[in-house]
Amino acid sequence: MNPFSRSAAIMACLSALVILPACQSTPGTLAGESQSAIAATPDEIIELREPDLIADYYPAATAAAPGPAILMVGGSEGGLSDGVARDAEALRQEGFSVLQISFYRFEGQEQNLEMVPLERFDRALDWLLARGEVDADRVGIFGTSKGAEAALITATRRPEIDAVVAIVPSSVSWTGINWDFDGRVPEASWSLRGKPYPALPYGAFAPRTGLYSLYANGLEAVGDHEAAVIAIEKTDAPVLLICGGADGLWPSCPMADAIEARAEAEGGPEVTVLTYPEAGHGAGGVPSGTLDPETAEDPLDWGGTRAANRAAQQDNWPKTVAFLKTTL
Repeated sequence: MNPFSRSAAIMACLSALVILPACQSTPGTLAGESQSAIAATPDEIIELREPDLIADYYPAATAAAPGPAILMVGGSEGGLSDGVARDAEALRQEGFSVLQISFYRFEGQEQNLEMVPLERFDRALDWLLARGEVDADRVGIFGTSKGAEAALITATRRPEIDAVVAIVPSSVSWTGINWDFDGRVPEASWSLRGKPYPALPYGAFAPRTGLYSLYANGLEAVGDHEAAVIAIEKTDAPVLLICGGADGLWPSCPMADAIEARAEAEGGPEVTVLTYPEAGHGAGGVPSGTLDPETAEDPLDWGGTRAANRAAQQDNWPKTVAFLKTTL
């Protein structure tokens, strides 16, 4: 039986993982328009709605060009979420051009997180690299949760990537998510050249720890699925990992530590891990808004409290920006 069918209520909440106020903008329209015809200004968002690239582009709020750019990938909520857009807007204000990609769950894309082509990230990266205002030698990738998994895999495949930020990351490529909850065992999360990308199966489901157990128990068998381990040594890009020690969705800190250990053992890139013991799955990104004192210490579904997550964000967001400015 598909383990996700036993935790449908938990999984249904995944789409609410990143719900933050949308940034204000005046979007442009790109459908059918060639890239060379795009004229961007620093205060607009360009909507890309092509069959092989669905994304929003935030040109840097600076006159300096060519400049650094970032490919930004959200989590299993899919689409072009407001929370990821908020991070993209914040980085745009720091002088980065940012391309927020929808890798699935947008109109016309896969609705289950299964067999999502890794080539989709290649297409987005190539689009960024071809932009006149982007310095092709200063391009990073930024992913959160499932997007961190995709970002790390992409970095191992694309030497053009010069820096990686992975928030609450995974050290492996996981089996996908079947949102239909129909009892079918999910396929691999990713595909490459039409074939399943190696994936670590979920472990046994434990009602006490819920969704977390699928990942924690799955990792116990990682030695039998070496191909699913992200080969971080295949990138030269410095890596910043941010994790919550109280993550209730998956074991992001043990997986961050595993990435760092593999990089050290295999002669991989410089890896920095920022660990926040009291924070949960919302440990990274732009700090959330003001806290309601009455709910600040309430435990969250995915670990930590609002206060703990916000404290982590307040500490690591400036460090994230500084890392990107130093590496790009």
